[in-house]
Amino acid sequence: MIDLFRPYVDERARVLVDATLRANELGRTYIGEGPRVAEFEAAFAREIELRGAPILALNSCTSAIDLALHLCGVGPGDEVITTPMTCSATNTHIVLRGATPVWADVDPITGLIDPMDVDDKTTEKTKAIIAVDWAGRRCNYEALKDIWQYQNPVNRIPIIQDAAHTPFASGGDYTCDSFQAIKALTTGDGGALLVPPGQYERARLLRWYGLDRTQGESFRCSQNIQSAGFKYHMNDISASIGLGNLPELKRIVQAHRDNAAYYHRNLDGLSGVTVPPSDPDSAWWLYTLLVDDRDSFIAHMAQAGIECSPVHSRNDRHDAFHFPNGPLPGVDSFAAHEVAIPVGWWLGIWERATIVSQVHSWAYAHARVPA
Repeated sequence: MIDLFRPYVDERARVLVDATLRANELGRTYIGEGPRVAEFEAAFAREIELRGAPILALNSCTSAIDLALHLCGVGPGDEVITTPMTCSATNTHIVLRGATPVWADVDPITGLIDPMDVDDKTTEKTKAIIAVDWAGRRCNYEALKDIWQYQNPVNRIPIIQDAAHTPFASGGDYTCDSFQAIKALTTGDGGALLVPPGQYERARLLRWYGLDRTQGESFRCSQNIQSAGFKYHMNDISASIGLGNLPELKRIVQAHRDNAAYYHRNLDGLSGVTVPPSDPDSAWWLYTLLVDDRDSFIAHMAQAGIECSPVHSRNDRHDAFHFPNGPLPGVDSFAAHEVAIPVGWWLGIWERATIVSQVHSWAYAHARVPA
């Protein structure tokens, strides 16, 4: 089987984890949040060229999104405009906070949130906007930031960027990264939040119950918690995995980009198949085709030993997120036809050629079926 996803764990990660565990046995470091977390934060910021921008390592991208919602002041009675084409984790904490997700439409080809529809659905109740960089392609944050800015430039609606599909994107006011098991950079599980500089200290305290862990050994007993916080911190074991994998991040992303370029050259123009628009800046964590008959496509590829999947289902059809707010024609089209084929770093020349051959085979058979 040619896998759709595969974790990358470098030998350096194993060495660093072992060193962290052995040092702990000697009483010289932590396995919870300790110096490795701070080291990972600094190294990750350098790798993605943040140039000193504040970043917080967390235990998941889901936690990053919730912390961003908290910093935006989202609570009962508020509205958050978001996309239903995403992992359910994107929208879970909107509901848990007592707010209402307002579904925005997406581009039917790329799956990215439609800024014009966001603009149409923005009201006085809108507290934040969540945009998802589907497949690794960056949303149009410039257009999203223009929404209502002409009416209220001081209190512009904050944009939360769900960058779980790409480790290099920035553009939102809050950027949420994922280091979950199958992402380009994994820490086993984990995430990060890039916050506006003026909110860094507050976010850092909220990450761990509202306590400042840097204030001596007795910080749990000596501090007055002024704002109740969360248990969202990363630990040193996860940070060690991340530090070991980080040197290979750019190579891994480049391999995804090279495979995507190969598909662009060899899959364009097939009957019943639409390839995604070219984008040299995309991380291409997914390569999402639009196919006329998804079930038959997935079955054909599976028979050839190739794993394919839609990866995520539209959230607005789940009972937990059932908040109808009008037609979503872009979502209807994209959700019905999108399917991801393997594009990852583990593909060799034979695997890529096999995938292309089988997509051609399905398209040829599809074209011969009478309408």
